[in-house]
Amino acid sequence: MIKALGYGATAATAPLDRLEINRRDPGPKDVRIDILWCGICHSDLHTVRNEWHGTTYPCIPGHEIVGRVSAVGAEVKGFKVGDTAGVGCMVDSCRTCPDCQDGMEQFCRKGAIFTYNSPDAHLGGMTYGGYTNVVVVDEAFVLRIPDGLDPAGAAPLLCAGITTYSPLRHWGAGPGKKVGIVGLGGLGHMGVKLAHAMGAHVVLFTTSAGKAADAKKLGADEVVLSRDEEAMKPHAGSFHFILDTVAAPHNLDAYTSLLGRDGTLCLVGAPELPHPSPAVFNLIFGRKSIAGSLIGGIAETQEMLDFCAAKKTPAEIEIIPVQKVNEAYERMLKSDVKYRFVIDMSTLK
Repeated sequence: MIKALGYGATAATAPLDRLEINRRDPGPKDVRIDILWCGICHSDLHTVRNEWHGTTYPCIPGHEIVGRVSAVGAEVKGFKVGDTAGVGCMVDSCRTCPDCQDGMEQFCRKGAIFTYNSPDAHLGGMTYGGYTNVVVVDEAFVLRIPDGLDPAGAAPLLCAGITTYSPLRHWGAGPGKKVGIVGLGGLGHMGVKLAHAMGAHVVLFTTSAGKAADAKKLGADEVVLSRDEEAMKPHAGSFHFILDTVAAPHNLDAYTSLLGRDGTLCLVGAPELPHPSPAVFNLIFGRKSIAGSLIGGIAETQEMLDFCAAKKTPAEIEIIPVQKVNEAYERMLKSDVKYRFVIDMSTLK
């Protein structure tokens, strides 16, 4: 048994604080990673505060993990001590259902085992995430962090990166395609960077005029204030794909009206309350679709990391010590970060 230190919450209303937990000793196929960096995702806050319901306490969040391999099991072939490795949103799945067999473990029909707040088949209880100093994960769910990709900037790619890369890739973002990104936060800023790197014409929709300059620097070709009806009108019926990253209820009709024939509005933001019902006529006149997307499978996540290394597109981050996590949560609620917090886990003592 490995004695580990973590930072987590003991109740929905409790601040995150230092906790001691157990990690399993590495088995034959396991990789032990000493965690160096862990990104902060809005899902961490939702889970810690039980906003999605079903949180088991104590809860240690964190699913954007980058660290150094410190031990490997006897049957591990893809990693060695000293490698830089990552762990994203999943640490296991059934591996036998059709979705797992297709490399889409995120849709495992028996339920993927998520990095935190999922049943832990090894130690009992629930899994603990990356706000810790060490993690032990089956090799099949460990990712290689490519050389040339800043490890701290790579951490948010393991959720924010793959959450935006997967739908952009699935719906064919690339040269000749007009792609909209709704919102310029932790997810949206990666959506802009990735869609631009894929070669699409990228339009950012935002409610904040102050984000226009940043959006252009990140790769947006155009910036549109979504509350300005006159600014929206010229784009009617022109988009192949719109990726909506906003995690608050809002009117989807404003965006379905911008889709061209066979266009898709894909939702990746997960609001606590539902969106207003969309107007069906916006969809049937043009064979348009409203879709959703989760993260990606392990193979696609590795593909995304390699793509980001090749295109030099890490996340835009602010590094904090673990002791400022509670402050970071409050700032995140105010969108006071450009654009993803990353915890320096060496500060956990």
